[in-house]
Amino acid sequence: MAASVAGPEIERLIQLLARLPGLGPRSARRAALHLIKKREALMTPLTSALQVAIDKIQVCKTCGNIDTQNPCTVCTDPRRDPSIIVVVADVADLWALERANATNGRYHVLGATLSPLDGVGPQDLTIDQLVARAHASEVSEIILALNATVDGQTTAHYITDLLSEANVRVTRLAHGVPVGGELDYLDEGTLSAAMRQRTLF
Repeated sequence: MAASVAGPEIERLIQLLARLPGLGPRSARRAALHLIKKREALMTPLTSALQVAIDKIQVCKTCGNIDTQNPCTVCTDPRRDPSIIVVVADVADLWALERANATNGRYHVLGATLSPLDGVGPQDLTIDQLVARAHASEVSEIILALNATVDGQTTAHYITDLLSEANVRVTRLAHGVPVGGELDYLDEGTLSAAMRQRTLF
């Protein structure tokens, strides 16, 4: 067993950093060492930012986004189109769409996708709230921006069935050849989806 080279406080910092996605034990050690070396420039502001996050960040009661205000900035933005609701599985997906400036609609975060193997059922998601929002008079389109996985597609079909009585158009993201992609490098499923969803040139 390797001897500990640092005190318990530093080891605790490394263990906590190692829990972050994408950081293993080695990366966590490097990150901890960097934070310690740059204590004034990094660690102190990071500690302050984490405390602010603990105190002020909350989940939006309307869409499920995270923000320091409730309802969130997206929901209260008057420039947003209230007739479009983009359904995503997670806040990370919402942020990705916003980075791409892909839509001017509003969002609805489900919290996950249906996954019987992982024990995630409809009651674990915010599907009921989505159905209620879809029945609002100003809503005309629900865009299902869910992953092209089995769980994502199962969730999309489940939601589509529930929205059959709402007076909304239900659409989904196109699947197929990515921008800049070469056909030779694509998998068969992607090529098949691209061929089925071909459009006029």
